[in-house]
Amino acid sequence: MARRRGAFAPPANSLALGAPAGYDGDMILFSRFLALVACSLVLSGCLPERGNQPPYYKDLARVDAAVDAASAQQMISGYRQNNGLRPLTVDPALMRAARQQAEAMAQANNVRASLQPENRLAARLAAAGETQTYAVENASAGYRTLAEAFSGWRDSPKHNAVMLDPRATRMGIATAYAPGSKYRVFWSLVLASPAP
Repeated sequence: MARRRGAFAPPANSLALGAPAGYDGDMILFSRFLALVACSLVLSGCLPERGNQPPYYKDLARVDAAVDAASAQQMISGYRQNNGLRPLTVDPALMRAARQQAEAMAQANNVRASLQPENRLAARLAAAGETQTYAVENASAGYRTLAEAFSGWRDSPKHNAVMLDPRATRMGIATAYAPGSKYRVFWSLVLASPAP
């Protein structure tokens, strides 16, 4: 093959990628592979892990899902403290009362189930032995994450008043999933004064 003056002809043992003479093609591919692996490792350290989604954003529209009470307590207490109020503690009796309400609404596929005499907050607290306890409640449906529920309650004057009730010191929160419902997730947040 004739060479023209100034034309470049790569050595026979190099790739047509501009590799310098003396380098083997396999060596170049291997070094590029190593560079790609190194870049991937560096970039993977910059991305959040998929399994470490904050509980505020966990989709609760699943049979096995439940709201994280500790995260809810932290979020609502922080909001209360920002508004000059005391934080809340998670209370087992209020957690049961909230669970009963969420399940009743999901079973009826209607938030109005909370208005039935047996589902009223006073009746549920009385069943837990707290007949003289001051308590308030948010009952809602359709929010798929804790962050959505909190934002919806904060933006609704009546629901916001419940979260910012100055007499509240304890809380319970629960969700119930209804797969055939257009709402999918039913919520109950119960706040109460100290137990007598």
